Order: sequence, then structure tokens, then C-alpha cells
Amino acid sequence: MGNTFGSGGTGDDLYLSNGGTTVFLDVLWLAVSALARRPWDFRFAALLALQDQSVMGRGVVGFGLEDLDWGGTPDERARNKDFVLRVIDLALERHRWDELDYEPPYVPGYLHRYRAAVDAFTPPPRPADEEVFPAPNMALTASCVRHRVLDALPYWAGCVFCTGDTMRSPADQTGKETTVTTQHPGGESPAQ
Repeated sequence: MGNTFGSGGTGDDLYLSNGGTTVFLDVLWLAVSALARRPWDFRFAALLALQDQSVMGRGVVGFGLEDLDWGGTPDERARNKDFVLRVIDLALERHRWDELDYEPPYVPGYLHRYRAAVDAFTPPPRPADEEVFPAPNMALTASCVRHRVLDALPYWAGCVFCTGDTMRSPADQTGKETTVTTQHPGGESPAQ
């Protein structure tokens, strides 16, 4: 059993085992938390949060690029596609991988394949199913201070590292409690 991240009809869907999915999402989570600034960025982060197998279940996550609401204008769609590519690029630079509890040897290949699929994809004006992409009012607006990444609120308390326990935290070493700070989409990244 595994999960599929659809290529939007470009012919190269990314099918990952459950373990591969966890690693893929962990490194994307580190990157999206560092780069999110605009409301759409926080909505994309919400979509990634909803792929957390520790909460949603193993083998039942994944999404297709065609299911995202990329924006109403060609400029919005281009800007949002560029954001996803920048998230993948930052993950490929191994952003904060040294804080993971494991070494992800296969994830660069997953990221290269997914980047190629996103790059080849032409975002449509509107998604086929409006329900798939989190609505603007469901964007992530909180930060997990313990792990210095976006928190999955309003869906559940805790980030993907709180639920999956796959990252070392400075708070773990000092005995500090986890706290959450709230941030409005469009402001500075709460993970900074």
C-alpha cells in the first residue's frame, strides 16, 4: 500500500510507499515552513498538512496537481506554481535535513521526479473539484515553536514532526514545553 501524488496528466505520477511518503512530506514541510509568506502559500501548506499519515492513516493520502486551485488569473497561477517549485528546490538543498532523526537517501530522487512533474504541468484556471484544496479560511496560521515549522492548526494540534516524531528539537534537549504561535496568512513566516 502506498500513496500517489498525481502529475496532473503529464504522465509521471509519483507513487511512494508509506515510508517514502513520510520522508517526502517531512522534507517538503521543512521547506514550505521556511518559504510561506502569501495566503496561497499557507493554503498549500495546509494541503501538505492533510497528507500526514500519522493522523490521516497510512496509504490514504496524496493529491493530484490538477486538484489544486492555482489561482484565477494566469499571473496567479504562474506565481503559485513558482512557489511550489521553490519549495521543492529548497528541499533539494537539504534545508534542515540535519535535524531529522534519519538520513533520507532516496528522497532526492523523489523530489527531482516531482519537480519535473510540477514543471511540466500547466495549471488550469480552476480545479475539477473545489473541495480538494483547502479553502482560504483553512490556511495554516500557526507555528510549532518546538520544531520551528508551521503547525497543522486548525486541523489538529501539532506539526508533522509532533505527530510523526521524526525530528530532533532544541526543546527536547532543554525540557521546554511545546507552544504554538498564531500568524495571519500573508504576514512573515511563523517558522522564522
